[in-house]
This record gives sequence, structure tokens and C-alpha cells, in this order.
Amino acid sequence: MTGYDESATARWAVEPFKRAGRSDFERDRARVLHSAALRRLAAKTQVVTAGSADFPRTRLTHSLECAQIGRELAKEIGCDPDLTDAACLAHDIGHSPFGHNGEFALDELAAPCGGFEGNAQTLRLLTRLEPKVPGAGLNLTRATLDATLKYPWFSAGSGKYGVYAEDAEVFAWIRQGAPDRRPCLEAQVMDWADDVAYSVHDLEDGLHAGLITLKNLQSSAERAVVARTAATTYCDDDVPESELIEVLDALLALPYWPDSYDGGPDTVAALKNLTSELIGRFCVAAQQATLSAATRPLTRYAADLIVPRRQRLECALLKAIAAYYVMTRAGVVAAQARERELLAELAFAIERAAPRTLDPLLRPSWDAAGTDAARRRVVVDQVASLTDTSAIAWHHRLCAPAGS
Repeated sequence: MTGYDESATARWAVEPFKRAGRSDFERDRARVLHSAALRRLAAKTQVVTAGSADFPRTRLTHSLECAQIGRELAKEIGCDPDLTDAACLAHDIGHSPFGHNGEFALDELAAPCGGFEGNAQTLRLLTRLEPKVPGAGLNLTRATLDATLKYPWFSAGSGKYGVYAEDAEVFAWIRQGAPDRRPCLEAQVMDWADDVAYSVHDLEDGLHAGLITLKNLQSSAERAVVARTAATTYCDDDVPESELIEVLDALLALPYWPDSYDGGPDTVAALKNLTSELIGRFCVAAQQATLSAATRPLTRYAADLIVPRRQRLECALLKAIAAYYVMTRAGVVAAQARERELLAELAFAIERAAPRTLDPLLRPSWDAAGTDAARRRVVVDQVASLTDTSAIAWHHRLCAPAGS
């Protein structure tokens, strides 16, 4: 495809000739889709604990929806759809059990070996841990790996980052010739597709569960709290609350919001129409702004994705609605504390009896580790790979008192 040269389609490890008929990026997408790491996302928390209900998204269904949104936006602006699809499918595979709460617990456990970050763990899985090509993980193309790098830099002590120090060599290969700290266009599309998918669908899940109500959103006092949450948590710039309230008022005044929601067929259909309209609104705005500012082909570093300020603020406000009504509701803090304690106890139990407590896949890494820090990284890799349900099962098996 135009805009992707031999450097973009190169792989870290040389492979034998593959049968004709599929592009390099189609092959990348298939490798991610068939990976065990992607399958495990079916039992990892998105917002509502995985397995607690049938309707809410898991990390897997979120990733599939993100991929659909990213694929269509990529196609419209000129990026390779399969490449972007693969990056969207892969963007969350490094996440730990219990969502971001589990990520915080693992970051504390991984302090002796450089910390834990879900995005950096994704790169580690794709290039090292997920077995396809020995020593190279899934051995995806340079362009696809680059498209997974939402944060193409090392840890600076705080904030998000996309690579651990021990993965510096493959990171340097991926970023060969890339502008410092600048995500490629396909990664920017993936990032926006991720924001769109989870902001809109978390709203839908919250309304369906009754945790968010349309009546509450009609209250000016409630809207002010949502605007304050957006300002402090989801806006990169110093956005005045008054502006966010104005944007939220206008967003909620759009004609496709249902008048009520009771779970019946008519209101479920109306809610689904709302999600479709919001996704279309966010994607079309980015598509039009990007195409009006650059000439084709729009790939890799030939352009940036332009998302109008209005839509970025609207997206931040939708995230804030879910944060305020769903993620901080009564009982959540206590439940999250229990989850973090479970992961810490499990990690130490695995470490004490390793390597027999490790999956066979990780035992060679333990045997090869020459320091306590390197061994801790293997334990963190093990715990991070577990799902919510398997982490609980492993904890019961390894940490339950004798005779229980």
C-alpha cells in the first residue's frame, strides 16, 4: 500500500517466505487475533468486574469495538486498515487483572525492576512473551508495532510510558527514523478510537446497569460535578469548568439522547442509536479536520490526526460521567483494596516457590534471570498475564491456609 516501504514492513526476526495472498499487515492482524493474550482479555475487567454481568464490556469486547472504529477511520483518511486494526486489537493486551486498579498494584510490586505500565507490558508481550517466533514474540512488522506505541518513550518517573528499559533494543529498532516522542499517525488513530470506544460504551454500560440515569444528567448541580471531574482527570489542558459545563449542556441537548431508559426494547434501541451517533460524531469530526489539513497519502509520519477541541472535550466529559457515577460509587474503593491485596499476596506466593509456581512458558526466563530484579520481572509477567478469574483461582490455590 502507498506510504509503507520495506522499512515499514520489516520484521525483527527474519522469517521464511510465506504463502502469497495476504499482505504483511493482514498477517499481523491475524497473529494478534489468534493470540492467547488477546483471548485472555475476555476475562479482564474493563470498568465493571468481568463476569459480574452479561451486558457490560470486557477488555476483549472493548478491543474488538476499538478495532472496528479504528479500522474505519483509518480507511477514510488513508492509513492501512489492517495495520490499524491490528494495533487496536493489541492496544490493551498488556493490561493486568482487575483493570487499572491491578495496574497500580503491579507497579508497586515491580518497583525493584523498573515498575509496571500496561502499555509497556503490551510491547513486551508483542515482542517477547507471546510465543510465535522464538525470541521475537509475535514478530509483527515495524509499522504495526509502532502503531501500538501510544506513548513512545521510557518512564520519566511519573506518568504514562510505553517501554521498559530492558526492551530498549527492540524499541530502538521499531522507532528507527521516527521523530522523538511522536506517535505515528496509525497510533494516533488507535488512541482516538480507544478514547471514543470506551467513553461512549462506558456511558452505555452505566445507563444499562442503572448506575447512570438520564434524570441525574438533567440536574445542573450534577453536570457541574461531572465538569469538575473532567477538568481534574481527563483534560490535558487547563480547561475552565465553565467551558466544560457549556460543552456538556450542548452535548446533552443533541436530539438523539433518549428521554428515558428502562431496559425495554424501545429504550434499548434508542440507547444503541445514541452510541452510534456519538461514535459517528467523534470520528467524522476527526476525519474531516485531518483531511482538510493535509494531502494524501496520510500514513506514518506524513501527517497527524487532528481532533477538534470540541470533540476532545465532549469525549472527556463522557469519561467523567462514567468516572463519577460508576467508578467511584459506594463499595468500589473497598473492593479495589481487596483486589490489590490479592495480587500482592499472589505475587509473593509465586515468587517464594518459583519456578514450579510459574507457567511452563515463563520458567526458562526465571532460570535465565541473574538478579533478584530480573526474577521479580518474571513474577510480574506471570501475574499480569492472568485474568480476573484465574488470578482469584491461583490465589486460592497458592495462598489459602492449609486445610481450608
